[in-house]
Amino acid sequence: MTFKFSKSSIKNMQGVKEPLIKIAERALEISNVDFGVPFDGGYRDEITQHNLFIKGRSKADGRYKKSKHQSGDALDFFAYVDGKATWDIVYMSQVASAFLQAAIDLDYKIQWGGLWKNFQDLPHIELKDS
Repeated sequence: MTFKFSKSSIKNMQGVKEPLIKIAERALEISNVDFGVPFDGGYRDEITQHNLFIKGRSKADGRYKKSKHQSGDALDFFAYVDGKATWDIVYMSQVASAFLQAAIDLDYKIQWGGLWKNFQDLPHIELKDS
């Protein structure tokens, strides 16, 4: 099945570094689950990042502890199943697998937040060592 990013997802990736956008595009080509990028899933300024920290959605406060989103080195995603967004681990892990394979295909190194030990962040992909 072939998927395409919506206009919203494309807009939400503005400010994300080109290698990560290429990885996302390749992941969408090979994924068996459709996915998109939420409103705050790409580049974040300090205020947006700090607000997510206050809401408990991030461990980075955006001021003293920066997020990789603030440098364009991270991207969040959601799975799109049966016409709606979902963060169910079954679908998120399938999308993450497509991201990991896409990074291998394109010779980049990434990390998936779903594999972190201290804070499981299923929607999060970031460039490694950037």
